[in-house]
Parts: sequence; structure tokens; C-alpha cells
Amino acid sequence: MARILITGSSDGLGLMAGQHLAREGHDVVLHARNTDRGEVARRARPNAAQIVIGDVVTIAGMRSVAEQANAIGRFDAVIHNVGIGYREARRLETRDGLSHLFAINVLAPYVLTALMERPDRLVYLSSGMHPGGIPDMDDLQWTRRRWSGSQAYAETKFLDVLLAFGVARRWPAVRSNALEPGWVPTRMGGPGAPDDMAAAPVTQAWLAVGDDPATRVTGRYFYHQREKLPEPSTRRVGLQEALLDRCATLSGVPLP
Repeated sequence: MARILITGSSDGLGLMAGQHLAREGHDVVLHARNTDRGEVARRARPNAAQIVIGDVVTIAGMRSVAEQANAIGRFDAVIHNVGIGYREARRLETRDGLSHLFAINVLAPYVLTALMERPDRLVYLSSGMHPGGIPDMDDLQWTRRRWSGSQAYAETKFLDVLLAFGVARRWPAVRSNALEPGWVPTRMGGPGAPDDMAAAPVTQAWLAVGDDPATRVTGRYFYHQREKLPEPSTRRVGLQEALLDRCATLSGVPLP
């Protein structure tokens, strides 16, 4: 039995992945941004081992979630599921002066990765939109460009792949992989999304605990339990290092 933390798991794909893993007998710890959402998650997954509470929109909230997770003990796997979608009509700024979208989708997974005790496996959720999101590394916070919610979202999902691959390269003993769950009819995806909802949470659970050869890899990208080629520039070491350096500067948390 593995112990797994799933961020952003009070509903949607995170909760579904937790339900899938719990049915297999694993020790699942969920995460919700506040106590109300935590109660929703508890009702939906009453046999969850624990629920970590914290809003990762702020760096303080990210640190709090990491501290709570470390107090539980070392995890075998962490699924970085937390994220928001592409419908922000304007650039929203957090209390830390960061793009709201970037803070939740990119900086939170980075800070939790850096501060939590190192697990055996790390799983980062990206998107099929990531190939269109090659970012301006000098304007990750969208302070100079005219805002585009869909482009900003695609950039964060590109950066999530960079993060997974950068961590895989720096921490070769950890299996660090990224995936796209498909465009599915969650609250984020919308009711018209055409992909298979039942299949959407399976790949992250499989990468977190699977023991077949296909999961014994690191620095790879997946879609529905099959390896898929990511946007080629996600393999550029310079881009990976630039992201890790910027996240360390913005958060004050270096990646060990």
C-alpha cells in the first residue's frame, strides 16, 4: 500500500484519482483550499486518510500545505493536480504580486516539490494545450503583454512539463513525469468537452503507484497510459533551469 498526496483534490479529477487509488487500497491524503472544501472532500471520500487544508494562491499557503504534508510523513507519491483553467478574462494578481494563474498552476507545484520530503514518484498534470504555450521567459507574470487567458493557461501547462522534466534531471532517483488527462467535462473543462471522463484520472493514479515497466521511467510525458511526445522545447535544459531559477527567486525556496 502506498501513501499518496493529491493536491487540488476536493473535487474534479483530483478527487476522482483519489477515489480510484483508495479503491485499490492505497492511503490517500486529499488537499482542499479551505475547510468548507475540505468538508466537501470528506463527504465525497469518507475513507481518505487525512485532508490537508491550504490555499496555494499565496506563497504562505503553499508553505503551509508543505508543512502539513511533512507532518503526516513521507509520501510514496505526490500528484500535483491543483490548477485553474483558461477562462480568466483579465490578469488577476495575488497578494505576492504574481499572476494568479501562474501562482496556482506553476509556483505551487514547484514550492511543494521543493519543500516536501522527497517521494519516490512525482506526477504533474499538464494539458494538450501545452504545445501552444511556449512562454516568454522574461514575462512569465504577464506584466508587459496584453492578457490572453487561454494563452496564459497554455503557458502554465508548458511550464508544468518543464518543471517535471527539470526535476527528473536534477533528482534522478525520483520518477518525475507529466501527463495530459484529456479535455474532459469537469468544471474546468466545461460541459462540452469531448474526451472520456472515466479515463481522465487513471493515468495519474497509474503513474503514482503502477508497477509495470511503462511506469518505471522518469522525465516522460503521457496521455491515457501511453507515452506521448511533448512539445520538443520542453526538453531544453536551459529552459528547465530558467524556470527553476525563476521559481526559486519568486518564492524564496530553492530546489534542493
